[in-house]
Amino acid sequence: MEPALTLYHAPQTRSSGVRILLEELGAPHTLDVLDLQSGRGREPAYLRINPLGKVPALRHGEALITEQAAIYLYLADQFPERGLAPPIGDPLRGPYLRWMVFYGSSFEPAVVDRALQREPGPKAMSPYGDFDAVLRTVVEALTPGPYLLGERHSAADVLWGAALGWTTGFKLVPEEPAIMAYLARVNARPAVRKIMAEEATLSAELAAARA
Repeated sequence: MEPALTLYHAPQTRSSGVRILLEELGAPHTLDVLDLQSGRGREPAYLRINPLGKVPALRHGEALITEQAAIYLYLADQFPERGLAPPIGDPLRGPYLRWMVFYGSSFEPAVVDRALQREPGPKAMSPYGDFDAVLRTVVEALTPGPYLLGERHSAADVLWGAALGWTTGFKLVPEEPAIMAYLARVNARPAVRKIMAEEATLSAELAAARA
């Protein structure tokens, strides 16, 4: 018997994208919902899972995985038959890994610094250089379309679709035509529509429970 998958999740957070990925993979799993506003993320039981008190976190049998990109990479490789991760030896494996890592190492730090009006620091110390260069790199990658790897939809698109959705939604990233066209394609996928509807319902249920 395959070990069970459990996703530790809070709605309308970074872990929403992992739900979309699980749906795209058709992966049976259990959802352990955390109401972060009630403080559950800081409880000792959850801090033993992720000492940072953040979601997502994934348990697969004896394996415990945190960090967004690590979870995406792990899941996509666990279900190779779904084709969401180019295998080792495929020429697209390198670009795929690049975009999986670029999000957390360059894009999100650049967006957070810009949102908080912080200087990125000297180029020799900054993990991303400057915001404009990061944005330009993303736009150039999305311009050919339809996906980051060309015609091939991958787990990287699940990650970036979720990320660009919330960053443009909160006006942290400009609504560049290439970005918005990409989001329209990604958001039209059945898995995205299904999970976003479920996320809205789950958020409402948690809010009602707190009232």
